[in-house]
Amino acid sequence: MLSTLGAVNSLIRTRTARYPLARLIEDPRMGFLMNRPAIVAICGLASNVGKTTMMCRLLRNLPGWEAIKTTRGHYRSCGKDPHTCCVSKLLGNEPVIRSGRDQTYEPGKDTGEYWNAGAKNVHWMIATEHQVETGINQALDRVRSKGVIIEGNSFTQFVNVDYLIMVARANDLKIKGSARRALSKASALYLWNGAGLEDDARRAFSEWAESSKLGHLVDGLPIYTQESFSQLLADVRKVATVSEYS
Repeated sequence: MLSTLGAVNSLIRTRTARYPLARLIEDPRMGFLMNRPAIVAICGLASNVGKTTMMCRLLRNLPGWEAIKTTRGHYRSCGKDPHTCCVSKLLGNEPVIRSGRDQTYEPGKDTGEYWNAGAKNVHWMIATEHQVETGINQALDRVRSKGVIIEGNSFTQFVNVDYLIMVARANDLKIKGSARRALSKASALYLWNGAGLEDDARRAFSEWAESSKLGHLVDGLPIYTQESFSQLLADVRKVATVSEYS
């Protein structure tokens, strides 16, 4: 019995080091086992590149998965005008987490689109820059499904995700600071506006990345467009299966 418990404790230490946000659940046979959802991140090179559209497309193809929307707001003396931030009134000393349809469904909003796409549950994390780590931990603690898709860039520096998709527009390539950090963890790149011109889109992105001194971050990174979405989906499903049984 002691050797079994020792093995379990060793497993937990190993898994916790690799997946610091994993949950522990009780098991009547062994005391506790590691249980965590598969985590897929949807990030964007810039604003308005189609992150929510990608989220919804994945949710429609991954029934039973949950979704998290991350919003980093501006509050008080952050150096930006709090009156232009749509969530400034919600910010305080602690991050805000809203969950469930009653708290997160609003037609036309990102979280409402997640519900329309079939998400089993939707969580909205609202935090200042210094609250993101705590907030994403709290949001992930509420996930009860086998997988969750998270939209946003900033949280990726605090979470070991299983698969990170960086979304961009093939005809408008630019990058913001939070995307540069997230790009170092990317599993794949998805280019909108590349349908029918997949080779051209890949070539244009590679040239842009090289001129932007991002080549070391994207070398060998698989690039997908609308034409190859089915392959991207297959890759995500493989990762989810590995996460579920690892």
